[in-house]
Amino acid sequence: MPELDPSDPNATITPAGGGAMSLATSDAETLEGGPIPGGTASGKARSLWSDAWHDLRRNPVFLASALVILFLVLIAVWPALIASGNPLSCDLSKAQQGSQPGHPFGYDTQGCDVYTRTVHGARASIAVGVCATTGAALLGSVLGGLAGFFGGWWDALLSRLADIFFGIPIILGGLVFLSVVTGGSVWPVVGFIVLLGWPQLSRIARGAVVGAKQHDYVQAARALGAGNGRLLLRHIAPNAVAPVIVVATIALGTYIALEATLSFIGVGLKPPTVSWGIDISNASPQIRNAPHMLLWPAGALSITVLAFIMLGDAVRDALDPKLR
Repeated sequence: MPELDPSDPNATITPAGGGAMSLATSDAETLEGGPIPGGTASGKARSLWSDAWHDLRRNPVFLASALVILFLVLIAVWPALIASGNPLSCDLSKAQQGSQPGHPFGYDTQGCDVYTRTVHGARASIAVGVCATTGAALLGSVLGGLAGFFGGWWDALLSRLADIFFGIPIILGGLVFLSVVTGGSVWPVVGFIVLLGWPQLSRIARGAVVGAKQHDYVQAARALGAGNGRLLLRHIAPNAVAPVIVVATIALGTYIALEATLSFIGVGLKPPTVSWGIDISNASPQIRNAPHMLLWPAGALSITVLAFIMLGDAVRDALDPKLR
């Protein structure tokens, strides 16, 4: 280090090429001249949601599954876009015939066009999955969030109630519950799935709320006089909803498969409702003579369930900081 002459009025102190002074100088230059790592180009840090969206847009699994789901939702809302025929219009003279011009999937045992029924079957299956997932997520989030926030007897009561529903076998419960309900429409199936689906989401919501309410920002808001409602809605819920969204997205595909299973065994949706589960049930006895009757609705069901599960996995990877 050069010696400093006290008699020289123009002498300055030059920091050495290391140590705390140079570190502080370099940190200051970093803060002044470039963005903070993990932030945007302007130096502003991204939130969890913006950071997750930034990762999802670059995830090929998310893009592929989202495109498939978007197409399925489109044909569920507007099936005539790619299938203009009537799924209930049948001709027994063409029963179990294979692919023909204008009818690429062939005909079923009643002489109905398999292609038209496969396209129209997306509406019932996706409607059941979306409505059941929404109902289970809302009910489970509210009950689980309140139990995790208040604790005490409310938490104990909800835990024991959830244990009771966890102990009910899904298929057996469907046979008992749906055999009593007549009609075979979408809503009894949705109600049954919500009834058995909310405990899983309530436990996820409870654990997320219990973890979020221990954070310092929640304690600071409470010390500043924030009420329970403000703490839940403004501070805890936005930071505890991510795990619920991930589980609900994956569960949506599971609920679609559950609807098809219940329809297959005859207690879910019933004719004249068009459903993949009904078509698979009708085609299974003729799998050797006319495998095309089973191949197309089963393939559509498998692709749909797989797309929602892949979407849920991609969302989980984007929202879980531990996986980064």
